Amino acid sequence: MLPSAGNNDKTTPPPYLIEISRFLCNTRFEDLPPEVVDRCKRLIADCFAVVTAGNQTAELKALAASYLKDARPGNSWVIGTPHRAAARDAGFLNGIASTWHDFDEGNTVGYSHPGSQMVPAAIAAAQELGASGRNFLLAVVMGYEACARVGMASKMRVSVPQHGNCGTIGSAVAVARMKGFDEARMRHVINASATMAITANRQAMLDEATVRNVYSGHCALAGLNAVTLVEAGLTGQRDGIGFTYGTVIADGFDPQRMVAGLGKDWLTTKGYFKLYPAGRFSHAAIDALRAALATVPGGRLDVADIGRIEVKAFQLAALLSGKNIKTSFGTKFSIPFALATILVHGRWGIDCFEIEAVRNPHVRSLMDKVDVSEEPAYTAAYPGKHLCDVVIHLNDGRAIRGRCEIMKGEPGNPHRPEEIEKKFFDLTVPVWSAARANKLYQAIMGLEGTADFRKFGDGFAL
Repeated sequence: MLPSAGNNDKTTPPPYLIEISRFLCNTRFEDLPPEVVDRCKRLIADCFAVVTAGNQTAELKALAASYLKDARPGNSWVIGTPHRAAARDAGFLNGIASTWHDFDEGNTVGYSHPGSQMVPAAIAAAQELGASGRNFLLAVVMGYEACARVGMASKMRVSVPQHGNCGTIGSAVAVARMKGFDEARMRHVINASATMAITANRQAMLDEATVRNVYSGHCALAGLNAVTLVEAGLTGQRDGIGFTYGTVIADGFDPQRMVAGLGKDWLTTKGYFKLYPAGRFSHAAIDALRAALATVPGGRLDVADIGRIEVKAFQLAALLSGKNIKTSFGTKFSIPFALATILVHGRWGIDCFEIEAVRNPHVRSLMDKVDVSEEPAYTAAYPGKHLCDVVIHLNDGRAIRGRCEIMKGEPGNPHRPEEIEKKFFDLTVPVWSAARANKLYQAIMGLEGTADFRKFGDGFAL
């Protein structure tokens, strides 16, 4: 039975929507714990860096040139480029760039990537509106909480990817909050944006289809459009979240779970940052590989000495077992490739996952020696644990073993702050120069002192 079957009340919102809307509209910046504000600033910095790197690729340079040719001008920054555009166009392009290298922040509790799906829209709107840094930070936290909580409360299907769905809600909420929407309009924005999710599929990434990167761009665009629609007087359905996530793109939605711990249990602090430019579930295998290499003098092996590599993992990681990799995008979703390229290169930078690495005969030969399989007990333990075993069998009969229990970057196994900062500078210095990248980083980390976010972007034009 559909959730609203037999319910003739088309106007009274369900209690959980009343509660979440009140929270989103009435929470003040002063109500945010210091650790939430700090995490939010680091999230924004990470998004700036990842989007900057994405926008340097040939495909996205071509897309920006074509897409903006007939677009109306605006104040919003296409990050890492000389372009300015209207908020919806900048948000769309930056959203695509945010996932191009698969280097974006995510949240396993919330089964989503709130940062890449929501921050690009928030940045674009803040620049268009001239929002203060405090209002911008608060809006990002509210958008993150809305997005992640929908994912947490939904029983998402394995075939549905983590992009293109609840990010529409996060983007819309962030923009609506900056515009000062009241509770009634916020509910319309939530319900309208919930129905604007796309029925994307996980197979796109396994087919190496880069259209998958458009999904986060869609979230920014749809969220911004949802706000415009509500401002014009259009309405959402009574319970857009419950219907969409209870019957359409998920197999169930628990409204009580969505609001559990609201204002106390901040999902913003429960996300992860990536230090490897690859699909999140492959990180369990990479961490296990690094644990194995840590037992080897110098941390390196001669790849000629490797006979085979055995990987046992939970289901979502085991799905990334493909070896017929033909593009740089495909490298992001192959554990055999990830382990092979790291062993050959001795590092895991963006260049280790580009087309030159795909064509490297040493990488291709070693990739063929990697076998990935699912361990049902490990699947049962997910998401509480991310169990993965890597065994490197050497030609002389020795076996080198490594294990991951919780992937690096998760709240239970966090990265050191200096590791996250290094990622920011690795990605931004080639574009901004060291001095300007440092200035940008310090400005982001001091956002609460910014009076007008439109002027914030003026100092970093290219």
